[in-house]
Amino acid sequence: MNAAEAMTAARAAGIDLRPDGDDLVLEASAVPPAYIIDLLSRLKPEIMVLLQTSRDGWSAEDWQFLFDERAGVTEFDGGLTRVEAEARAFDCCVAEWLNRNFVRSPPGRCLACGGDHTHEQLLPFGIEPIGRAWLHSGCWSGWHTGRKSEAVAALAAMGITMPAYQTCDSGSPPIPLDQR
Repeated sequence: MNAAEAMTAARAAGIDLRPDGDDLVLEASAVPPAYIIDLLSRLKPEIMVLLQTSRDGWSAEDWQFLFDERAGVTEFDGGLTRVEAEARAFDCCVAEWLNRNFVRSPPGRCLACGGDHTHEQLLPFGIEPIGRAWLHSGCWSGWHTGRKSEAVAALAAMGITMPAYQTCDSGSPPIPLDQR
């Protein structure tokens, strides 16, 4: 059992978990089963990572909640299979991570290649209130692919991994990763 599953089992047993410095605080209305206490003790370091808030203000638990909520809504309200729903939920998490972990650059230099606008016009990527990244049109694709890879790696570090099937950016049905 991994840390996320242990947290789910603890909640199902009526235990609320929260970090307090280096301590994991458990609150329950009744004495929890010993096997859950043992599980939480063994997995404490991983659980603490999941409960810590990152620089974007969300913990791994928040990200897991978003993934589960999106997958559930898409599956039950949207009528998709679980695999399709999880693929769409993962795409939502990647997009949300990119929105919450935006990058800025000063105008006049391409964020990807560092070049100026002498030979190719720089274009803004992003919205004004949170800042913009300035990029050459030819640099955008590689930069965006790298940013998506950062999002996938950050989500994986929090226990949210790419499903066996992944949607296409066009919104078409999921296809097996090995057939892309």
